[in-house]
Amino acid sequence: MEDFKRQYPWSEKISNHLQIGGIETSVLDNGPGKGARIAWINTGSGLRYKLVIDRAMDIADAFYNQHSLAWLSHTGAASPRPDSDHGLEWLYSFGGGLLTTCGLSHIGGPETDEYGSRGVHGRISNTPATIESVIQPDLATGNLDMSITAVIEESKVFGPNLKLRRTVSGTLGSPQIRICDKVINRGNTSVPHMLLYHCNFGWPLVDEDTQIIYKGLCKSRGSKADNEVFNGKGNYKICQKPLDTHSGGGEACGFIDVDADEKGMCRIGFYNSRLNLAVTMQYNKKQLPWLTNWQHWGRGEYVTALEPGTNPPIGQKKAREQKQLIFLEPGESKTYELKISVLTDQKQIREFTSIG
Repeated sequence: MEDFKRQYPWSEKISNHLQIGGIETSVLDNGPGKGARIAWINTGSGLRYKLVIDRAMDIADAFYNQHSLAWLSHTGAASPRPDSDHGLEWLYSFGGGLLTTCGLSHIGGPETDEYGSRGVHGRISNTPATIESVIQPDLATGNLDMSITAVIEESKVFGPNLKLRRTVSGTLGSPQIRICDKVINRGNTSVPHMLLYHCNFGWPLVDEDTQIIYKGLCKSRGSKADNEVFNGKGNYKICQKPLDTHSGGGEACGFIDVDADEKGMCRIGFYNSRLNLAVTMQYNKKQLPWLTNWQHWGRGEYVTALEPGTNPPIGQKKAREQKQLIFLEPGESKTYELKISVLTDQKQIREFTSIG
C-alpha cells in the first residue's frame, strides 16, 4: 500500500476518479455530428481522445497535452451515413480522426464485379455501435484500468452477417490506447473479410521534417503520382511542406511490408523532434501483414496516415484475383490488436527511432 501511495500521490486526496481521468459518454448537439453518441476518454497522462460510438467506436479528436495528434477533415466528426456504401459517397462523411475503421468485407476504392457493388472502404465506419459495457478505474481498489466495449454489425438478410466486438481500453496514468477487435461470421455462408485501420495524423505532430518511422520494404501503389513520391530518389519517410500538387485530390500511397521483431510484432509511427514527441503503433504482423502510407500534403488538408491492414486497400476484386482475399466460414472469427502510445522520454524515443 505504501508503494502505491508513493507511485500515485493522489491516492488519498481525491474522491472521484474523473478528477484524474476516466470515460464520459455524451451526445453531440450541433453541426454535422448532431445526435451522434460519443465518449471522451481521459487517460490522466496528458492523452485524451474522443470515441464516436455511432461510427463503429472510431476515434476522432486526440490530444497529448496541448498538441493535437490527429488530422480532422473539414467535416469532422459527422453522424453516420448508412447510404455511403456506393461510389465515393464515403468521402462526404469521412472526418479523418485518429482512427477510421475500414471493412469489414471491403477496403479500397469503389468497384463492381459479379459479386456485387462496393463503395470506398466499406460500411463499417458508418455503422452505430451497441454498447455492452463501460468500466471505470477504481481508485479504492487500485485498479486503474478502464475500458469501453461495443458490438458493431455489418449485417443484412441473406448475408453477409459479420459482427465486430471492439474493446477500447487504457490505464489511468499511461499515455496509451489499446484496441482489441474480434470479427466473427454470424451467418451461415462463407464471406469475404478485409479490415484496415485508417489512422490519420496531423499538425502539430505531423509537420515539415517529422519522421515517419518503420522498417521494411515500401513500394509505390502504382500511379504516376505515387511513383513520384515512393521511389529511391527522395526520402518519403520525412513529412513534406504543403504542396500545390496535392491540392484537390493530389495524393500518394505506398504499400509497406513491415519487418516484425523476434516476437512477430511491428512497431511504426512518427517522431517530431521540435516537440520532443513520438507516437507509436504496435501490432502483430500475422494479424495485420500490410501497412499503407497515405500522404496528402494539401494546403489546409495536411495529413499523412499509417494504415495497418489484412490487405493493402486494393479492393475485394483485385484481392480475389491475387488469391489474397480472406474468407470467414460460418462461426469463424479473427482477432486483431492495435496499441497506440505517446513517448516523450528521450531514451524511449531513441530506441523507437533507431528501428527506422
